Amino acid sequence: MSYEIYTFGCKVNTYDTTLLQKRLEKVGLLTSADSPKIHIMNTCAVTREASLDAVKQIRRIKKTDPESVVVVTGCAAQVDKEYFENLQEADLIVANSHKGLLDHLIEQYLKGELSQKVFHSNIFRKEDLEEGGGVEESHTRAFLKIQDGCNSFCTFCVIPFARGKSRSLSPDYLVQKIQEFEGQGLKEVVLTGVHIGDYEYEDQGRILRLEDLVEVVLAKTKIPRIRLTSLEPIELSDRLLDLYADSRMCPHFHMSIQSANTKVLSDMKRKYTAENVEDAFHRIYKKITNPFVGIDIIAGFPGESDDEFEDGFKRMQNVPWTRMHVFPYSERPGTKALKIDPKVPQPLIKLRSERLRDLSSERYAQAALSQISLQKKVLILKSRARGATGLSRDYWPVDVEVSSEFEGREVEVSITGYDQSNTSRMDGYLKGSLIL
Repeated sequence: MSYEIYTFGCKVNTYDTTLLQKRLEKVGLLTSADSPKIHIMNTCAVTREASLDAVKQIRRIKKTDPESVVVVTGCAAQVDKEYFENLQEADLIVANSHKGLLDHLIEQYLKGELSQKVFHSNIFRKEDLEEGGGVEESHTRAFLKIQDGCNSFCTFCVIPFARGKSRSLSPDYLVQKIQEFEGQGLKEVVLTGVHIGDYEYEDQGRILRLEDLVEVVLAKTKIPRIRLTSLEPIELSDRLLDLYADSRMCPHFHMSIQSANTKVLSDMKRKYTAENVEDAFHRIYKKITNPFVGIDIIAGFPGESDDEFEDGFKRMQNVPWTRMHVFPYSERPGTKALKIDPKVPQPLIKLRSERLRDLSSERYAQAALSQISLQKKVLILKSRARGATGLSRDYWPVDVEVSSEFEGREVEVSITGYDQSNTSRMDGYLKGSLIL
């Protein structure tokens, strides 16, 4: 029987999806986007809207094919199970607490052996962290989950209740997986997790942290490109930055700052100040040549005054970075932010979001134009009828005029221009020509 997985949300879910695919294949199910009979929702719960998007998708599927089987798993199945357990169109709900059993539960459901619809328990009792998975659909990069769960309990976030406490995989296992990726010809591994700055593994009485893991990966693997996902400012130590002296470390940083105002950060229960934010950006640019620095920021958090927004906005104007991902604040049931007052009116949230996005577009365009005439190593991800799309080590999307035979290869490219008209990426692409 054929199935399709719909992946909502973050890169960790992308990893989990590939793990699920491997397990489903072992029980005889085949992946297919052409009239599949089983539809698996690997859901996200970072916002209430994310959970409701899954509900809408489920209803669309059942309306098109009433005889199909719809399975709900992921974060929304863990924290918003009430959205699905009484939803007639949802046939089976498997929360993150039981995600490791998904293949067996589907097999039992198809045989008519299940007596219940919902499989859900306390996520904080989950000690294991599923291994395997990770390869992107294009088979050129791999996402490798090094850690899951979160111990921070920020006031705007429900993820600890969806993923459980922070748990990490051993360096030996992770090195083995990366060596497997090398054997498959993959050129890049992305070390990902819910909160990779929380990476912590005890080995013979010694506590290993993210810097230790990166050192081991550099010493024991040969994969050409290693990339890290989101970090908080105080997690970007000088020791970690020093490791970027190795050319295999992609000079790309995604900083999860959420605000650049100390009062707002305190209300969010973040563990750093606006000064820590500024310091992190300056240290990146002091140690790394031509880095790409992305930012996550929330606009209109409860209690954020006009003065506090302006303070954060001015700080962002005065520190170096490349691109900002702006998230207009939306209320998330189950979070402590619901109790913080006063609430910022929706029109003002929209206005602040637009100002931040305008600042981001301006900064991104300036940085993109400064890349022209530079040479970059670009991994060709996807070929098209004319040319191909690639990703540079410093995270710039690049259109390159090459044939399909280059897909999956890393090539030297000269950057010739910047195309803002290419709407397949919000802020446009660099254009490049192959250096023979």
